[in-house]
Amino acid sequence: MWRSPPYHGSNPSVAVPPGPAVPPSRASAPLAAVFLDAGGTLLSERSSRAALYAEVAREAGLDVGERAMRGWMYRIHAALPRRVGTHFRYSCGWFEAFIEGIFTGGLGLPRERLPQVQAALFERFADPRNFTLLPHAGELVEGLARRGLCVAVISNWSEALPGLLEGLGLARHLQFSVVSALEGCEKPEPEIFARALARAGVRPSAALHAGNDVERDVRGARAAGMLPVLVDRANPTDERCERVDDLFALERLILEL
Repeated sequence: MWRSPPYHGSNPSVAVPPGPAVPPSRASAPLAAVFLDAGGTLLSERSSRAALYAEVAREAGLDVGERAMRGWMYRIHAALPRRVGTHFRYSCGWFEAFIEGIFTGGLGLPRERLPQVQAALFERFADPRNFTLLPHAGELVEGLARRGLCVAVISNWSEALPGLLEGLGLARHLQFSVVSALEGCEKPEPEIFARALARAGVRPSAALHAGNDVERDVRGARAAGMLPVLVDRANPTDERCERVDDLFALERLILEL
């Protein structure tokens, strides 16, 4: 039975040069497509990933808190290669190795109990009830689609993402989603953006990509020839790009283009 991996992208893997000294032109062609990041832009977990992992650990009889679990997650994530055998990062097979590294290698879980823990985590991270839409996400996607724009998601995430988008009510307004675990490539690499452009049938100059990560979303989209927008005012950055506080402001900016 197919299982949904319990995580999504958290760390960029390919460095992209920083942005230009001046902000890019807002629009070099009429806007035809809007691509959106998922985690941290459109949706988030109701509890932190580390809290969910720690909850499963306690159910398995392991005494570990959220902070300690977060440390193990970072260490194992950093230690694993982008491919584990034939399994690309954030795919089901990759996550099996990730969970094994944390629970068996790090926390001492007996190996015979590992499948039960993996199944519990897969189930939690495939359940839309463990996620919430960020303010104005649904209205943004629906409104842009009604205006005739191609609206799609580009995300470093597991195979679970299409089901989550469906369960959260976003999928019916999206043309498609480009998911790293399914594509075998990830942001900030130009290839994943190129695949989205090809599916939308638009040129880079007619596309915008918005997300909350400077390297993956802003620099990755810029390198692919798109207009990048950073959805984040809370974290200071020297990156010169269009920036908005939230999805309300993102919609206003898009309607001005």
